Amino acid sequence: MADPIRVGIVGATVTTGGSGWGANAHVPALHALPDYELAAVCTAHEETARASAQRFGAPLAFHDIDAMVARPDIDLVVVSVRVPLHHELVMTALRAGKDVFCEWPLGATLSEAEEMADLARERGLRTSVGLQGRSDPAIRHARDLVSQGYVGEVLTANLSVMTQAVLERGAGRIWQAVRANGANPLTIAGGHAIDALCSILGELTEVSARVTTRITTWRDEETGLDVPVDAPDSVAVAGRFEGGAEAAIQVASVPAHATGTRLEIFGREGALFLTAPSANIGPNRLLGARAGEEMDELPPPDAYLLTPEGTPSGPPRNVAHAYARMADSLASPEAFMPGFDLAVTRHRLLAAIERSSEAGEAVTVPA
Repeated sequence: MADPIRVGIVGATVTTGGSGWGANAHVPALHALPDYELAAVCTAHEETARASAQRFGAPLAFHDIDAMVARPDIDLVVVSVRVPLHHELVMTALRAGKDVFCEWPLGATLSEAEEMADLARERGLRTSVGLQGRSDPAIRHARDLVSQGYVGEVLTANLSVMTQAVLERGAGRIWQAVRANGANPLTIAGGHAIDALCSILGELTEVSARVTTRITTWRDEETGLDVPVDAPDSVAVAGRFEGGAEAAIQVASVPAHATGTRLEIFGREGALFLTAPSANIGPNRLLGARAGEEMDELPPPDAYLLTPEGTPSGPPRNVAHAYARMADSLASPEAFMPGFDLAVTRHRLLAAIERSSEAGEAVTVPA
């Protein structure tokens, strides 16, 4: 076996007050895969860096990103922190000549994402973005079934994403109230699910959208005060795919009885349904039937299962699938998908959805 890929992760903190995605998803995924070695942890403070490195079994601890990326024994830098910090950290790693895996959304804005992708391309560096839903075995299986003609010509698709609204938040998540920070139901739950949709059916070329904020205040757990919210929480999109198929997309954050993600694909010869509490976390359940048949579950064949037995379920599972696919791509001349260029494509689609809502008319999605 080749030497393992030595990873330095920014944001896996044992004392995090945020979502803990780095600690709860990336670290267990890396530990499950023999192709990777967790070599270093970098956090904002020396004390938490040492505690985190010790907790996660990493030999190196840093509280300075410049010091970590200067190390020749770090092959891949993983950035899993608040979205507004992505740009600075990723650019630092790229300038140091490191391959980078950055969580989604890649940037707080489209322009940030484009700048990161441009630099990675100029430097010839490998990149990955945390749109791990497209590494989910059921989603990959659905993509292949569609391309093999299981449903025939695709006519229409319906995507519903209903997430649980969190109306009281501590310091780790209250910052998401601000639309400009780039982390909200449209970009996160919506972005992940829309990317899964596009991974199966191709890109949307035109959208007509309404983007609104229905819940306009959250309560700050620490101060007890109401905080104004301008981040969007209700999105409706009518779209058209490259091949002419139509799409109806609804994304919302609701206070009670959220139903998760449901994708329905209808073709001339059959249909496919995907359901999950969360498209990116999974596991997604795939059902399908040809015309005249009863709908039945279509488990992904073993070839789609890329992680070793014992890989934790929940958040680490699809992250591990993404890492496994990335490890394979490092030995290939082809760019990894999803990399930063794909992230820019997805940011452009989300920007087009917002632009359509602001203009009150259908808009073309830039290629």
